[in-house]
Amino acid sequence: MQSIAVIDYGMGNLRSVVNALEHVAGKNHKVVLTSNPDQVMRAQRVVFPGQGAARDCMRAIDQYELRETICDAAAHKPFLGICMGMQVLMAHSEENQGTDCLGIYPGQVRYFGDDHHGDDGKKLKVPHMGWNQLHQTGEHPLWKSIDDDARFYFVHSYYLEVSDQSLVIGECEYGFSFSCAIARDNVFALQCHPEKSADAGLQLLSNFIRWDGQT
Repeated sequence: MQSIAVIDYGMGNLRSVVNALEHVAGKNHKVVLTSNPDQVMRAQRVVFPGQGAARDCMRAIDQYELRETICDAAAHKPFLGICMGMQVLMAHSEENQGTDCLGIYPGQVRYFGDDHHGDDGKKLKVPHMGWNQLHQTGEHPLWKSIDDDARFYFVHSYYLEVSDQSLVIGECEYGFSFSCAIARDNVFALQCHPEKSADAGLQLLSNFIRWDGQT
């Protein structure tokens, strides 16, 4: 039986992630919610979710002594980052007057702003909350059986500004186009919440469970 470790560093209620994974996992996979580095590294696949402010997330990662474990898992295992679990893969976030992140990939996390407008001039609410279309900008095994521009559920006030455009595998429109999914080698990460995104989200999680980490 293969195990899927969901990294628990005390940031947000992760039960919905675990429940969604268990729903699609089948009998040959065991989903484990854990903050134990050894248990994470023994797992065949790793899911790195998160909610909250960047500084709090980074502080919690260090308090749980998970920084090295997360970086190691991202280097060697099929790895899925969700929401804040994508943002902190970047070098730096504007949040909390500036927060250094894990620095696995070059890029910044930017604030939408208090005066964010759409193309029609209407003010847009921040955080960006609710359903929006996700445009697939490249092929990937995790997009299997998911329609391009399928709707996913978002809750965030900050967005990625990547330094390397070859990382980008999905984009979303909210006043402007921003990178909402990235992928490289064995890592796939996205801003939206697949566990809250109905059929498309469950399909993505199912694809992840069956993914060998190869593109």
